[in-house]
Amino acid sequence: MIKAVLFDLDGTLLNRDDSVKGFIDNQYERLNKWVGHIPKDKYITRFIEIDNRGYVWKDKVYQQLTKEFNISEITWEELLQDYISEFRFHCVPFDNLIQMLEDLKSKNILLGMITNGYGQFQMENIKALGIENYFDVILVSEWEGIKKPDPEIFKRALDQLNVLPKQSVFVGDHPENDVKASQNIGMKGIWKKDLHWDDVDADFIINDLKELPLLIDLFDY
Repeated sequence: MIKAVLFDLDGTLLNRDDSVKGFIDNQYERLNKWVGHIPKDKYITRFIEIDNRGYVWKDKVYQQLTKEFNISEITWEELLQDYISEFRFHCVPFDNLIQMLEDLKSKNILLGMITNGYGQFQMENIKALGIENYFDVILVSEWEGIKKPDPEIFKRALDQLNVLPKQSVFVGDHPENDVKASQNIGMKGIWKKDLHWDDVDADFIINDLKELPLLIDLFDY
């Protein structure tokens, strides 16, 4: 019987691709005085390329942008601070996020989240989605001192939830950091399908978050 469902954040609950596009478009408009010499589409496209779906932290992204585009009237540090302060206002949830969490809570399922990233930044994004209070445990890699796919961060979350791996599932978009890593400690690994990956060896695959409560019901038979 499944007692707990744990989630990744970026690319699983938070539609990071749409959030980034919304933010960087807005940043260009707000800071046009300093970056307006760059064509807008070029600024947005290059940011997304260097960002590499969030796997490159934004200090490196903005250092590269200021160098490539000869941005001199505003520093990369100021651009980074703008990102940290403003990104939360552009967080886009995946469809059916709240309904899915409501459905799981109605089944008395414990909910956890494990996300790599900077602690306060990730918490602000979680709050922006309006989902913080649904979760019994939230672990952010910076604050924990370890990150996925390290098995210890999964074990730590399960210990805090007081459930066994075999009583738990993990839902994420990354084949290694989420699916394989959770399977390695005995959890079921559910892949939230992402077009950037193919042939993921998951226990189950979902296209939409609304599928998850129905899938959890099947585990009880």
